[in-house]
Amino acid sequence: MTRRALLASTREELSDALTPRRRTGEPVALVPTMGALHEGHATLLRAARQAAGTGRVVASIFVNPLQFARGEDLDRYPRTFEADLDLCDREGVDVVFSPSAAEVYPDGEPLVTVEPGPLAAELEGSSRPGHFRGVLTVVAKLFGLTRPDLAIFGEKDYQQLVLVRRMSRDLCLGVDVIGVPTVREADGLALSSRNRYLGPVERRRAAVLSRALRAAQECGPAGAAAALAAAAGELETERIEPDYLEIRTPDLVAVEPAADGPVEARILVAARVGTTRLIDNLPLTLGDGRPSGVPTAAQ
Repeated sequence: MTRRALLASTREELSDALTPRRRTGEPVALVPTMGALHEGHATLLRAARQAAGTGRVVASIFVNPLQFARGEDLDRYPRTFEADLDLCDREGVDVVFSPSAAEVYPDGEPLVTVEPGPLAAELEGSSRPGHFRGVLTVVAKLFGLTRPDLAIFGEKDYQQLVLVRRMSRDLCLGVDVIGVPTVREADGLALSSRNRYLGPVERRRAAVLSRALRAAQECGPAGAAAALAAAAGELETERIEPDYLEIRTPDLVAVEPAADGPVEARILVAARVGTTRLIDNLPLTLGDGRPSGVPTAAQ
């Protein structure tokens, strides 16, 4: 079939695809992915298309070995390349950049990497040492190769979003990093490429993660302790022990006790359901004394 999107697998092909449009001054929007695309990715691509206007939308598809530790699921991470291209065509992507590991890391594992700072050792980083060094290094390389004006990331990987924004700001990369709310199934489960690992019973149990976060939202007016207790109680109904369950500020620093009025925050959870590790998060308001709003299914 004839595809709408140009497929680039080398740096030279990517440059050839983007250089003519750059000369016109129109923006380039990048959506970095590891493939196995689903409706959550489609939402990111739509956001990129809207933000770029008549400019170029680039979707990268690259399973980055640098962000997987030994024993993680690099080898079995789902790869659905033809279906991914179909989705990119459907969503109006102009260029799909799908390089090999040798193309991204021509000299093997890089000697110079991005130091992600102390936040990278917390939350996801406490369970996955070195993960965010790998994430930020590959994102920095993708920024260098595509030179985008803006980049779109999903809020499901909220810590990643915060760190990429900080990298772009601290290193003066000149990329506007835009977050897009999490897309969910009807029962609240956040869409993820790893959901396909869940069996029927595990899939049912996994929905408790979003129920726990919504319970925390509802109890947010009573304060952080009440919100965390409500979330933990929901997880206990499915006997799920979280890797972490925490409330942080939107920038993921510790929440200070509210002296006055409402405090905007984020509740984050990670847990294994069977052998599959899932993460999720939602915004919440602490300490305003009123019921917290429940987000729509698109959040």
